Amino acid sequence: MIAGCASRPINEPIDRVDPTAGYRPHLLIPKRENNDPHTLFVLSFSGGGTRAAAFSYGVLEELRRTEFVLNGQRRRLIDEVDVITGVSGGSFTALSYALYGDRLFSEYEERFLYRDVQGALVLRMLNPFNWWKFIGGSAGRSELAAEYYDEILFEGATYADLLEKNGPVAIATGTDFSTGSRMAFYQNDFDLLCSDLNKVRLSRAAATSSAVPVVLSPVTFNNYGGNCDYQYPAWVQSFANPETRARPAGRAFKRYHEMQDFQDSRGRPYIHLVDGGVSDNIGVRGVLESLEELAANAAFRGEIGFGVIHRVVVIVVNSHSAPSTDWDRSEKAPGVINQLLQSTGVPIDRFSFETIETMKDMAEIWSWRRRLLVAQARFAGMPEAQAEASVPKVTLDVVDISFDAIPDPEERTNLMNLPTTFVLPAEDIYRLRAAAGRLMRQSAEFQSIVVKMGGNADH
Repeated sequence: MIAGCASRPINEPIDRVDPTAGYRPHLLIPKRENNDPHTLFVLSFSGGGTRAAAFSYGVLEELRRTEFVLNGQRRRLIDEVDVITGVSGGSFTALSYALYGDRLFSEYEERFLYRDVQGALVLRMLNPFNWWKFIGGSAGRSELAAEYYDEILFEGATYADLLEKNGPVAIATGTDFSTGSRMAFYQNDFDLLCSDLNKVRLSRAAATSSAVPVVLSPVTFNNYGGNCDYQYPAWVQSFANPETRARPAGRAFKRYHEMQDFQDSRGRPYIHLVDGGVSDNIGVRGVLESLEELAANAAFRGEIGFGVIHRVVVIVVNSHSAPSTDWDRSEKAPGVINQLLQSTGVPIDRFSFETIETMKDMAEIWSWRRRLLVAQARFAGMPEAQAEASVPKVTLDVVDISFDAIPDPEERTNLMNLPTTFVLPAEDIYRLRAAAGRLMRQSAEFQSIVVKMGGNADH
C-alpha cells in the first residue's frame, strides 16, 4: 500500500502557446548585455558522467581565462557564449553555469565534481526508508536522483529562475524511449507537449538527460499535445509538402515527423524519457538540425531574428571513452555483457563522428548552394540578391575538443579509459580539466576564433 503511493512531479499544461514568452533562445539571447549581437556562440557538452562534467568544466575555465577586445573594451570569451547544449554528464555543467554564472567556479568542484554522486545514489536506493518514493506508483529511481541533485547542486531552481539571468541559454536533452526522438528542455519543444517548462525543476532535466537505461528509470512527463493551438515554425512549410521539399533537408524533415508524434496526446498521453546520449551523445544533433532549418527558410530566419548573425561558432566538447580491450588477442569471443556494451558504444561514437563532420561541412554546403542559386538566377534573368538571400550568408566555425587530439599516447589512453560513472578520483578530475584547457590552447581552429574576435592567440 505504501509503495503504491509513490508519485512523480506532474508537469503542468498550457491552454495556448505563447511564442513571445518562456525559455526560448531567440527571446533570451537578444536580451543579453554587451555581447556581440552578430556572433552566435554555441558550446556542446557531450555525455560521459563525471568525466564529461569535469572536461566541459575545464573548457569553461579556459574560456573564462581567454580575453579579447570588443568595441575597445577587453572582455572574456566566456561572456560571449549564447547557448550551451548538454547531454548526460555535460548537462550538469551546462545547467549549473546557466544558473550560477561565475559563482560556479567557486562552488562546482566541491558541490558536484569531487563528490561521490554515484555512491550516494546507491545508498539512497538501498535505504528501505526511501523505497516508498520510487517503488510502485508513477515515480522511479531517476526521481530519487533528481531529489538528490536538488540537495547538492540546483537548490530547487526551475526554468523560471533562468529567465532573468544574463548568461547563456542551457539546453539539456533527453531521448523519447518509445521513438528514439530528441526532447530538449526549452519551451519550443515543450510547446509540442502543450506543457509549461517554467515550472520544471533543473534537477529533473539533469536527471532525465542522465537516465541511463536499466541503471536508472525513465523520467515520465504528461503529454497534453494537440490541445494548445500549436503552430509549426515557418521552416516546416519548406518540408511539409513532399512535392516542394528540397535536399539537403533529411534531418529537418525527420524532425517534422517527430514533432507530429509528440502532439498525439490521445495515442501517447505519457512520454518516457531516458539519457539524451541515446539519441545524441555529443549534444550537437539539435544544433545541426537547427542550422538546416535556418538554411531552408528565410521567413524562419526572420522569425527568430537570425538575420543579424554574421558568424556562428560551435565548440563541440566530446569526452568520449574508448576503453582498451584485448579481445583480438584471443580466439575466444567477448562475453555477453561486453557484446552489449560494444554494440551500443560503437554506433554512438561513429554517429557522433559523422555528426561533427557534417557540421564542419555545413558552411561549404551553404556557400555551394548560394553560388548555385545565383547562377540559376542569372540564367533565368532574376535578381541575384533575392537568390542570395535564400541561403544564410554567415561564416560557420566548428571546433572539436576531444581526447583524440591529445598528442601524448599514454595520456590519451588514460583519459579514454576513464569510466562513465558519477565518481572519479580527484587527480583524474584535475587531469581532465587541465587537458581541456591545453587542448583549446593547442587548437588552431580555436585560436583562429580568438584572433577573429579581437584576442591574441595563445593568450
